[in-house]
Amino acid sequence: MKKTSRARQPKKTLKTKAKTQNSAAGDVRIIGGQFKRRSVSFIDAEGLRPTPDRLRETLFNWLIADIHDAQVLDSCAGSGVLGFEALSRGAAYTTFIEINPVQNNMLRQSAEQLRLDTANYQIIQGTAEQVLTQNQTLPHHFDIVFIDPPYAQDLWQPILTALIKQLLISTETLIYLEADKDLTLQLNQLVASLNESSEPRSEPQVETVQGIVGFECLKQTKVGQVVAGLYRLLPS
Repeated sequence: MKKTSRARQPKKTLKTKAKTQNSAAGDVRIIGGQFKRRSVSFIDAEGLRPTPDRLRETLFNWLIADIHDAQVLDSCAGSGVLGFEALSRGAAYTTFIEINPVQNNMLRQSAEQLRLDTANYQIIQGTAEQVLTQNQTLPHHFDIVFIDPPYAQDLWQPILTALIKQLLISTETLIYLEADKDLTLQLNQLVASLNESSEPRSEPQVETVQGIVGFECLKQTKVGQVVAGLYRLLPS
């Protein structure tokens, strides 16, 4: 019997699923309210680290009397879990700002999966400082602000400066700050420098800083290396 030659098959290679820039690196769960146990996704990007459950539970316990019907800003949104958690617990509206275009799209996907009404949120791509200074679609005032940027970049300073100068926050606004150190002293130094720069010169005064003498730390906690605090502007 004549042997028939078998067609040579191409050598099989094992394919590993590589993380692409567009793929989710992980999910984080909403821990309370209407969307409890629902997940939102985030990509593998430098500086993007969702606030852990334990810290979020503490934060929203702090905000329990103030979250209902609040206008919320998630200024360095990342996964958006803080802003989505706020909506889950009764906030009226959340503005998400995220610089990374891939993560920005993932925020939109998360909002769609949660079936959020577009009347209750907006997602803006860009740096928080730029958006807060130039965007015309922002609410006139925020009741609650989340500032949770990559720790090494000290982005909280330009973000707070923009919020103050654009009159987007008041002495009633609750400001959540997350960092790798206690920022209370630096917050008050920031206000002092803004007050210095607004002294009368040839140009008009910066009215936004008048009557503000610093920040009051309302609550503070430390989880591992993370220091989280709830602040508000202190009137004179």
